[in-house]
Amino acid sequence: MKILVCISHVPDTTSKINFTENNSKFDKSGVQFVINPNDEFGLTRAIWFKEKNNATIDVINVGLQDTESTLRKALAIGADRAVRINHDPKDGLSVAKHISDYIKLNSYDLIIAGRESIDYNGGMVPGMISAFTDINFIDKCIDLKISGNNVEASREIEGGKENISTHLPLIIGGQKGLVEESDLRIPNMRGIMMARKKELLVIDSDEDYFATHSKDFEKPQPKGEVTIVQADEVEKLIDLLHNEAKAL
Repeated sequence: MKILVCISHVPDTTSKINFTENNSKFDKSGVQFVINPNDEFGLTRAIWFKEKNNATIDVINVGLQDTESTLRKALAIGADRAVRINHDPKDGLSVAKHISDYIKLNSYDLIIAGRESIDYNGGMVPGMISAFTDINFIDKCIDLKISGNNVEASREIEGGKENISTHLPLIIGGQKGLVEESDLRIPNMRGIMMARKKELLVIDSDEDYFATHSKDFEKPQPKGEVTIVQADEVEKLIDLLHNEAKAL
């Protein structure tokens, strides 16, 4: 079984975010980048298939040279080969089209992408890859079992989960539940050393598939001051809600 895992290179949530050029460009200086968490759940699930089903795993990213450290981490965790499409992604359509072009030339049984990335939270890429490649798609996937060509999967829906039977080839949008946080792999020294010898293929692309562009960015307003009211000060609470918050 051949598996392709889509990897997004995203800022760590603990990083302080700033913008430059009149708030029109994201400032990467001093920011720690990591594998997108939803993608890392998918990568871990793929490694389980590798260990149990003798699968091979490629990871792919659309990005510039600075994303290679994230791809090397994926290789250190257990992927066999990495592919970087050398292009500066501006929107989800651009990412989906470039990955789809690659898939059309390199067939896979299972394509795993995170349901969304934690930087822009668009949640569009795996669905668009499905549309461009005409491959079945399951979003918000929280369980996946494969026997031969047959697939039993579950996806999260409002108020519960939906169980689905389908077949390979298949694209999923994975998330927590596909594996748990305690299942995630930390690269060890042997994995890091082996990753240096694994192939990282760079494919140049001049195609511009952009359908949108960012005009500017705006940070959330800082939180205001908080007034603490003791449990026995009910009249004070009512007065504040009525006269200051205008909620009553």
